[in-house]
Amino acid sequence: QVQLVESGGGLVQPGGSLRVSCAASGRFFSIYTMGWYRQAPGKQRELVATITSSRITKYVDSVKGRFTISRDNAKNMVYLQMNSLKPEDTAVYYCYAERVVTEVRTGNYWGQGTQVTVSS
Repeated sequence: QVQLVESGGGLVQPGGSLRVSCAASGRFFSIYTMGWYRQAPGKQRELVATITSSRITKYVDSVKGRFTISRDNAKNMVYLQMNSLKPEDTAVYYCYAERVVTEVRTGNYWGQGTQVTVSS
């Protein structure tokens, strides 16, 4: 069983910063890609940023230059540093792990999500 647990969400004013974290736990051998998606009310879930085990990163255009994804492979953690936050960044942020290799399968997993609200 693989679990992803997010933390660090909350309320922040426009222009502020926030860091969300995600810890992967359970019995697995490796995780190829970790990342963050978000879903705003009434909208589809969208990719925010991903990072591979070799630290190749990808960002959605709307967050480039403002958000930074990082990863600690030894701790099975992924982080998203969000700067210059805008009200349109308000969403539930979901941690995602792709190609997680366990004893019985290789699969993808999602966290439960953490709310990020940008408002004055």
